[in-house]
Amino acid sequence: MGCAPSIHVSQSGVIYCRDSDESNSPRQTTSVSQGPAAPLHGLFVQTDAADVIPPSRASGPPGAARVRRARAELGSGSSSSSSSAGSAAPAATTCRGRRRHCCSSAEAETQTSYTSVKQVSSAEVRIGPMRLTQDPIQVLLIFAKEDSQSDGFWWACDRAGYRCNIARTPESALECFLDKHHEIIVIDHRQTRNFDAEAVCRSIRATNPSEHTVILAVVSQASGDREEASVLPLLHAGFNRRFMEDSSIIACYNELIQIEHGEVRSQFKLRACNSVFTALDHCHEAIEITSDDHVIQYVNPAFERMMGYHKGELLGKELADLPKSDKNRADLLDTINTCIKKGKEWQGVYYARRKSGDSIQQHVKITPVIGQGGKIRHFVSLKKLCCTTDNNKQLHKVHRDSGDNSQTAPSLQNRRYPSMARIHSMTIEAPITKVINIINAAQENSPVTVAEALDRVLEILRTTELYSPQLGTKDEDPHTSDLVGGLMTDGLRRLSGNEYVFTKNVHQSHSHLAMPITINDVPPCIARLLDNEESWEFNIFELEAVTHKRPLVYLGLKVFSRFGVCEFLHCSETTLRAWLQVIEANYHSSNAYHNSTHAADVLHATAFFLGKERVKGSLDQLDEVAALIAATVHDVDHPGRTNSFLCNAGSELAVLYNDTAVLESHHTALAFQLTAKDSKCNIFKNIDRTHYRTLRQAIIDMVLATEMTKHFEHVNKFVNSINKPMAAEIESSDCECNPTGKNFPENQILIKRMMIKCADVANPCRPLDLCIEWAGRISEEYFAQTDEEKRQGLPVVMPVFDRNTCSIPKSQISFIDYFITDMFDAWDAFAHLPALMQHLADNYKHWKTLDDLKCKSLRLPSDS
Repeated sequence: MGCAPSIHVSQSGVIYCRDSDESNSPRQTTSVSQGPAAPLHGLFVQTDAADVIPPSRASGPPGAARVRRARAELGSGSSSSSSSAGSAAPAATTCRGRRRHCCSSAEAETQTSYTSVKQVSSAEVRIGPMRLTQDPIQVLLIFAKEDSQSDGFWWACDRAGYRCNIARTPESALECFLDKHHEIIVIDHRQTRNFDAEAVCRSIRATNPSEHTVILAVVSQASGDREEASVLPLLHAGFNRRFMEDSSIIACYNELIQIEHGEVRSQFKLRACNSVFTALDHCHEAIEITSDDHVIQYVNPAFERMMGYHKGELLGKELADLPKSDKNRADLLDTINTCIKKGKEWQGVYYARRKSGDSIQQHVKITPVIGQGGKIRHFVSLKKLCCTTDNNKQLHKVHRDSGDNSQTAPSLQNRRYPSMARIHSMTIEAPITKVINIINAAQENSPVTVAEALDRVLEILRTTELYSPQLGTKDEDPHTSDLVGGLMTDGLRRLSGNEYVFTKNVHQSHSHLAMPITINDVPPCIARLLDNEESWEFNIFELEAVTHKRPLVYLGLKVFSRFGVCEFLHCSETTLRAWLQVIEANYHSSNAYHNSTHAADVLHATAFFLGKERVKGSLDQLDEVAALIAATVHDVDHPGRTNSFLCNAGSELAVLYNDTAVLESHHTALAFQLTAKDSKCNIFKNIDRTHYRTLRQAIIDMVLATEMTKHFEHVNKFVNSINKPMAAEIESSDCECNPTGKNFPENQILIKRMMIKCADVANPCRPLDLCIEWAGRISEEYFAQTDEEKRQGLPVVMPVFDRNTCSIPKSQISFIDYFITDMFDAWDAFAHLPALMQHLADNYKHWKTLDDLKCKSLRLPSDS
């Protein structure tokens, strides 16, 4: 160990490095040029004694002339040194670090290069969410003899940091490839007398590892008088590329680098897909992948077991060609396609027909996959059986057909249900029926106390009103009782022969202010006010004053322009302006509260909510446009009287709409009638039928959501479907991320309903001055209704709203307690509205102070 090594140079030009205590044990080999003054280049170094190539059998490294050319091309620095043995040692220690050793049993025909000085690190490659590590590229050169071309590729591999093998015979080439699985193979196709290059390529292609290997054919340069040969024979033989003979290292290097960044990396990603398909094959959920035009491209074994098909019967078929179950709603497929074609995920319950003809109920999630060009290229469907009795039988049948002898399926089949559950087991089950079935089944083996509690649960569930809370201790408060009774019911039946038929003036004249030609042609005093319209503190009453009670047109032009409504509807600003003018003209300026200023206020609040990140991330542009239009028309032609009043008075509208959502139905119907009546104001005239129907349905749904009889239903559904899942997801992930389920169409509907409901009654969340003004206006309108009810002998819907006895602060407190607090808490949890919640707290405190002082006025005495 302590003895210094000695250096010996053989006559063949191979240096042996010996330890002094060993005899003729070769440790390092270095190629040198011949001659008495030959320089030592040190291009090939053997560092492992076990891998030494015997001098008599090893094919020599590139010749001296080519070595010098290689060093010049590679920019390796000086290529000369002393030819004495004494100078050989330092040359060997500063060499480039190339070595060759035998590959497997074909060591006489195969040589290997490694980089000892230039260390090449593994590269990270991504395919979708997967992170892959790619080792240095391995290259196999198949050349029968060494020449400048093989040397060019050898040194190009050195420069690129690749690991390189050289094989001299087809047999050694195949054996080396099966051992190393090279990414790139270069085969000499220039001379046929040494070996048949195409036969070598075919033999390699016949092996499994070659599926992801790029094979390059080196062909001779075509002479000037000979036409260039076709590449088809090479492609048919299994080659991927053709390389015209060029021994320049740069040419070889460029070719290899292009292959690495093109075919090799692509093949590397494809190899990784094997792990993905392995995961899919072993997944318990049924998975189906289709193309963008719904042609089946893949199904996993779980899907085959569930549906009873073999994948060979499904692949390449269109979904439309497969039998459908007749238990689905007629429009369900259209609903699903409309959703997923927009790039949105659909999730819901779907009945599928197995090969045997049986229908099974599945929980289905369909996810569009965006590919090249940002277009949808695939649809991935995950399917699970719903837990129903029929499906349990189907599941047992699936396991039996597939030869599964596990006890899980029979146990499902043999579960016994009590008679009550069988009574509720219908072909078409409503969700509440399923809940009752589950509770009945749970009662069977439950303790007496639990069974009794479940009986109470069943009593509650069987009532018709599941969402409207009981007043409880609040029913002693006449303000709360009257307010809730007036807003939450359609009123008592008419007790007299009186009829209330309101009239409207659809030709109201507003001659005080000229209509702007464009949004840029707004009077300066109005423009200055509108500069602040994105703020929650925007004063709608100032806009009402300067526009002479026509704020809706001006605010509408500004807001609709900001959200690109004209561009979405493909209508001109002139058409939009005419539409806003017609809609505003059909609001009654004589109403204290339900006039165009209220509509403008609700439009402003809706636009404000649409600017919040979570809201914006949950809705698409169609939803935004629908929300803005719904806010604009939601109270058009309101008579200043409640639904209860109209029903009690037997009005024409109450008769027309069967005393159900009378005003809300009228607002939407009239809005669409006015819009379609004249082409000059028809903002929908240029959109296609599909978009129009979707937009119309969304507008109708939002306006109907403002009806107060279903207030608690909407709030509870929002809390259970949006707030609670979002809170659970944030808690589990410890981050303020958007909920994954918020973009489901059902959830988007709930978000839009909640948004317009909050915008419609946002007065208690406005700054105090605005809140007080709105409180006075709504009170005056209710006072007028009570006066008319007494005058006509109709039932008084809200007796507390008698202008002689009413306490406005107390009525505001009741309204906030019963309707506002819970709803805005839920909306704030989703949209994050700290400023609004602070205004609500301040305003509530103000009303409580007035109530404690027994004031009936809207302000404290000190405020006046």
